[in-house]
Amino acid sequence: MAYERTYEHLYQPLRWTYGLIPLLAGLDKFFNLLADWPGYISPALQSVLPVAPSTFMHAVGVIEIAVGVLILTRWVREGAWLACGWLVLIAVNLVIAGHLDVAVRDLAMAVGAYTLAGLASARQEVPAAVPSTA
Repeated sequence: MAYERTYEHLYQPLRWTYGLIPLLAGLDKFFNLLADWPGYISPALQSVLPVAPSTFMHAVGVIEIAVGVLILTRWVREGAWLACGWLVLIAVNLVIAGHLDVAVRDLAMAVGAYTLAGLASARQEVPAAVPSTA
């Protein structure tokens, strides 16, 4: 059906984007090639961290890698919900740290992850195509 083709054209790019970006960003938390990640931690959060900011960012990287793997495997919906919540938490931290431009971007990305979670849920509910007997 045309609907199913359109649905897949929406679902697959979101799945690959929200799978690969967290995976790659998570890996970069160990190398700091894309950004100085500890610099994005708000001073308020840094003051309560029980570990060094770099150690905290390594833990963040592990979580992001796990979210990416979930989305790229059979747990798309669960990974997308985690990505959505994670991005909102990141945005809150960024607002506190004064990085409003990046916070807005992460909130927009959270909406995309929410959309992917909804598409993944709908995709699970669509019955397999039944071959016609005509």
